[in-house]
Amino acid sequence: MDELDRRILAHLLRQARASFQEIGAGVGLSAPAVKRRVDKMVAAGQITGFTALVNPAALGWRTEAYVEVYYRDNISPAELRRGLEPIPQVVGVWTIAGEADALVHVMATDMAEIESTVERIRENTRVGRTRSSIVMSRLLERPRT
Repeated sequence: MDELDRRILAHLLRQARASFQEIGAGVGLSAPAVKRRVDKMVAAGQITGFTALVNPAALGWRTEAYVEVYYRDNISPAELRRGLEPIPQVVGVWTIAGEADALVHVMATDMAEIESTVERIRENTRVGRTRSSIVMSRLLERPRT
């Protein structure tokens, strides 16, 4: 990935619906040249998809938490994913270094739904304990440039 590719990515991160012509005007390339570069980045796995960013409140998600999950013994990332992926309120899962085995991002309509989601996470017999941190307010979120 060269500097032009990075500049194209920056445009896409700011406005994923920008036309190739608009992006090209910003980076000094023709629309077909931008398209070729974007197609190449998609084929190489550098761009993994295009999506809309939605305000969580528009989906009714007004409450969110980060839940540290501590398993009783070692668990593979694949097994961890299989256990958490079916829970619709789980919007992100990361394996982490430190005492906890995983960090789980939960979004829900209210505290009762957070609580029931954490209880659902605990239904896995291998979960030893969890520790939740409730998000009070979102202050800063940056696109991953």
